[in-house]
Amino acid sequence: ELHAAFDQPGSALLGRDAAERFGVSSGVKVTEGPEACRGAQVLIDFTRPEATMTHLKVCQQYGIRPVIGTTGFSDEQHQAIKELSSRQAVVLAPNMSVGVNIFFRLAELAAGLMNQGYDIEIIEAHHRAKVDAPSGTALKAGERVAKAAGRQWPQSAVWQRHGYTGARNDDDIGFSVIRGGDIIGDHTVMFAGQGERIELTHRSSSRTTYATGALRAAVFVVEQPSGLFDMPDVLGLSTLKAE
Repeated sequence: ELHAAFDQPGSALLGRDAAERFGVSSGVKVTEGPEACRGAQVLIDFTRPEATMTHLKVCQQYGIRPVIGTTGFSDEQHQAIKELSSRQAVVLAPNMSVGVNIFFRLAELAAGLMNQGYDIEIIEAHHRAKVDAPSGTALKAGERVAKAAGRQWPQSAVWQRHGYTGARNDDDIGFSVIRGGDIIGDHTVMFAGQGERIELTHRSSSRTTYATGALRAAVFVVEQPSGLFDMPDVLGLSTLKAE
């Protein structure tokens, strides 16, 4: 049940019904500040790091469990989120899509099996307005693949190549970033060996998948007293193993 909705000051949505864009009425008006969340059980946050940190203060004040899809946090901000999770449950995931999180797990399984003799590259593409790069989803894929392959993270990451770079190192995980048009989000993990390669790709064609996953996370987080959780916890993927 929708309890409140809010947006940044100056938004054209302020004062309008939160579901107006979908042609229905929710009975909830969009307000300017997160104080409207008082009395809610869960806050779903897809904003920017600075805004999220402000919203978390409201969550702490009112005992609201946050579901965070925001990316681009600094180490200090990550630490603050971790500290909050010691008192109340938090779901923090760079991508709420069910498919993306299955993609993560498949990439981990592949990396564990192809940790020798295969070069790993990660390619991601997003719309022209996205402000952070690589995407949080690409970074999470890199982190998980590195761990599964026994490589150091983030030391193994290669963020850019230009000029005379020399041959790649065996443990490198290269990142390529595309920004253009209205691409919602494409991610590929490539395992390139001698004479063959495997590519695992997830493409988003609708942002509905993120909303559906966030709602599943909301149902999950209200049942947890405390702790920091990711979407694999929500979906039960953490224990999935190759047979």
